[in-house]
Amino acid sequence: MVNLISTGSNYIIIIMGVIYAISCFTVFLPSSEKVQAKRMDRQELFMFLFHFICYGVLFVKTLDTKLIFLYAVQVAFFKLLIFIYSRVYVDCSRILMNHTCFLLLIGFVMLTRLSFDKAVKQFAIAAGTSVIVLFIPYFMQKAAGLKRLKWVYGILGLLFLASVFVIGTSQNGATNWISLGHGIALQPSEFVKISFVFFIAAMLTKAPDFKTMLITTIFSACHVMILIAEKDLGGALIYFVVYVFLCYVARGRGIYLFGGLGAGAVAANLAYMLFAHVRVRFIAWKDPWSVIEGSGYQVTQSLFAIAAGGWLGKGLTQGRPNDIPVVESDFIFSAITEEFGILFAICLILIYLGVFVHFLKIAMDVRGRFYKLLAYGFSICFIFQVFLTIGGVTKFIPSTGVTLPLISYGGSSVASTLIIFAVMQGIFIIAYKEDDEDEEEQSNKKNESNQPK
Repeated sequence: MVNLISTGSNYIIIIMGVIYAISCFTVFLPSSEKVQAKRMDRQELFMFLFHFICYGVLFVKTLDTKLIFLYAVQVAFFKLLIFIYSRVYVDCSRILMNHTCFLLLIGFVMLTRLSFDKAVKQFAIAAGTSVIVLFIPYFMQKAAGLKRLKWVYGILGLLFLASVFVIGTSQNGATNWISLGHGIALQPSEFVKISFVFFIAAMLTKAPDFKTMLITTIFSACHVMILIAEKDLGGALIYFVVYVFLCYVARGRGIYLFGGLGAGAVAANLAYMLFAHVRVRFIAWKDPWSVIEGSGYQVTQSLFAIAAGGWLGKGLTQGRPNDIPVVESDFIFSAITEEFGILFAICLILIYLGVFVHFLKIAMDVRGRFYKLLAYGFSICFIFQVFLTIGGVTKFIPSTGVTLPLISYGGSSVASTLIIFAVMQGIFIIAYKEDDEDEEEQSNKKNESNQPK
């Protein structure tokens, strides 16, 4: 009976996933505010229906009343958050708000299925962070001097990043965590990537000369080298790619893009020759079947799970995601694909692409160069992290140990991503007000021209 309910509900979940994924792009079509509001309402409806069905299946499977309580608390919190956000920030992006909540809810569902305690912990961190970041859009609008703090971003970022060499601990082979006690750990690189984007955007706000580009490159290289020393290869790649693309956006010259990519290829070859852990990951990617009982075990189990799910999935609770080591963080995409199917997984990728496109639209709409570079930087940071995660679990690229934004287990990851989304909301509101000011100015000019002389 439970299997039947799980399988049947999975078809409904896939249909909702498909419709929601399509709506991620139809919202960009020209339409009236009324039509747009209806689209946003439908997105919200599908989001909460997905949440309800999934927790219903989990409860039928376990008959654990704690699931009902967790579900009710999550619904109450997100309803309250959406209500407060829409009242405090009338001009906020509902598209971005819906995507934020939906991705978080997908993560809560999968974490509850994998580990109830981790789901509760993740929800507590996400809820607390959501309340704190509620003030960021307001701060973004009022703090006009953010672009003048470039040295603060660069120096404090380096100090915080390097602090793990003094007070850090190791997890999963990387020394990039700070233990706060009671099982709580902080990953500085997740938060420093925010200050890193602010630093580069501030440095390149004015037309950069050779000296500015040199200083920016030196500081960026220091960030990347520290991450490499910590064995945080995924973080190092994200920082490097963000630097390359922002330099390209700021200068508009292809030499920065292609030169950066070439330098990255050279650095990758050097890393392979110099670091044993890089060679281990490369071998596990190139031929995981030859080391299936060792370093290739995680990748092979991920591929088995994806294949087992097929197009329509085995149904929530019907798979074996716990066969994959660290499935709740680095490889949660494999668990989603096994139980919800490849079709739903494709929809999830489209939702991430929808967020990325919306980020790019915000970057193109805002006029201030500093805000424009910030938006482009966070766009690349976000989508490249998604690429590294999904590419790693599907064996498209070597696994880099990067989390899937807002879905994977990890307090530092979810908190830093919520901060990035709040910053983007702030930039969106700034761009929206710029448009209103332009319309008002044009209206005033038109009225003046129509007045009799």
